[in-house]
Amino acid sequence: MKLQQILFSQGFGTRRACAGLVYAGLVRHAGRELDDPDEDLPTEGLVLNVEGRDWPFHAQALVMLHKPAGYECSQKPKHHPSVLTLLPPPLRQRGLQPIGRLDEDTTGLLLLTDDGKLIHKLTSPKHHVPKVYEVSCKHPLAADAVPRLLAGVVLDDDPAPVAAAACEQVDETHLRLTLTEGKYHQVKRMVAAVGNRVEALHRSRFGPLALPADLAPGQWCWIPGWPAE
Repeated sequence: MKLQQILFSQGFGTRRACAGLVYAGLVRHAGRELDDPDEDLPTEGLVLNVEGRDWPFHAQALVMLHKPAGYECSQKPKHHPSVLTLLPPPLRQRGLQPIGRLDEDTTGLLLLTDDGKLIHKLTSPKHHVPKVYEVSCKHPLAADAVPRLLAGVVLDDDPAPVAAAACEQVDETHLRLTLTEGKYHQVKRMVAAVGNRVEALHRSRFGPLALPADLAPGQWCWIPGWPAE
């Protein structure tokens, strides 16, 4: 693929802007400054250095963000900044979207991609992708809270019981809850249904992916090669 087209596909602006980056000497590969926007490069395993930062080529991007509190999972936020403002301009330019949503006050693992099929696959209820939440409750947990959450509780807008895929009590006020659905405010409403209240909520896992201990709030990283087709 031509260098200019590679840069364009990775979100570095219009084709003219991408050519400008090359002519300005801001694109390097394997230590070599690239000076021809029409140079053909193999994309497999390609890592370009653009304006001093390494950028691996991804035909479609999938990244993990450690979402801090106070950000909305929306391209048009109403009350707080969008999580997209935490990503560098090239990722925003290529149209990454959150895979599912976390409430503005919920922290933890958030995946974002520009692959519409992947978004549908990972958010479709029929695929039952497990998500693990660390739940800090306001009051000590009742003795029957975990059994009730595992058996299924009735939410205020649906007569059909909703059950946790897994649930364990970590301490007096802390639950580890695994869900395979994505109903609106589901964790908060399930905890309310067993007579308690969520004080803090943190997502620690999405499918097989765990939030790395060294990924600080507001930071992101690439997730290549998952899920396999």
